[in-house]
Amino acid sequence: MKIFNNKSILITGGTGSFGKSFIKRLLNFSKPKKIIVYSRDELKQFELSNQLSNYNKIMRFFIGDVRDKERLEMASSGVDLIVHAAALKQVVSSEYNPMETIKTNIYGAENVINAAIKNNVDKIIALSTDKAVNPINLYGATKLVSDKLFISANNIVGKNKSKFSIVRYGNVVNSRGSVIPIFLKLAENQSKTIPITDKKMTRFWITLDEGVDFVINSFNLMIGGEIFVPKIPSVKITDLAKVIAPKNKQKIIGVRPGEKIHELMCPNELASNTLEFKDYYLITPSIEMKYNLANYKLSKKKERGKLVNKNFEYGSDSNNQYLNQNEIRKNLIQNNILNVKKK
Repeated sequence: MKIFNNKSILITGGTGSFGKSFIKRLLNFSKPKKIIVYSRDELKQFELSNQLSNYNKIMRFFIGDVRDKERLEMASSGVDLIVHAAALKQVVSSEYNPMETIKTNIYGAENVINAAIKNNVDKIIALSTDKAVNPINLYGATKLVSDKLFISANNIVGKNKSKFSIVRYGNVVNSRGSVIPIFLKLAENQSKTIPITDKKMTRFWITLDEGVDFVINSFNLMIGGEIFVPKIPSVKITDLAKVIAPKNKQKIIGVRPGEKIHELMCPNELASNTLEFKDYYLITPSIEMKYNLANYKLSKKKERGKLVNKNFEYGSDSNNQYLNQNEIRKNLIQNNILNVKKK
């Protein structure tokens, strides 16, 4: 956490689940000079500012949209590090509101990049998603473009010191975008059935704290232009439903618009660009960069990565680490998501 000491940090989408958890981690385990929350929801900012009232000297709250270039440039002035977490993330909503998603996820990403370069921000990490890999929905397509913009930004910084990298993982356990809150509510309301889109469906499993830790570690490791992907377990959605609602019958309802059966984070098409480290994969840029492969192979912690084999693909279905029902239950209890232990 030393990297954040005496630094000014900007978090776009800072009132979201990730942003709040990230901020609390900074306040508890580092000594930042300033933390800037940039988001467009004044109520959430008001609530967060009340929760962090003891830190008024270092907390700053900017109401603004990433679509607003001038406002972003103002918020980024004097900033050392940026976490870009703002995005429109709902798959179905994006399908029906494509231009709004494009304005936020693509034009917004461009604005963050330009503001960072103009203000000579040192390090910028953008949060990505598994849906950006071989996308079949608009949300995933916009995040793919966003990823490409952040990677290529390293080639347009000129004499500036700005470095841009990506962190990619799937849905966070119990987040608003995950299926867990839906299952919990149905179980609480004693519903007779639990809807399952497809009995083969799998998902990666990462908690909010694990996601925050991974982003923090990536700030320490980043060179610029790489995509960091954590090694995390997978779960079968049918197993997850069985743990949360063991007495409920599972009803297959079919895949929703833009939904995938499995999550994919490292595609086979980029196997020749993928390095494996102990706890993560690193996808090197597919375009020519000022850094060469040797730079990426040796991490700043002196760990040497190795190229994966040509048939490699990292998906929730092909993962070699799966949580069984007992492990899922234990994990949910440990994270205060499931309150009733197995009898």
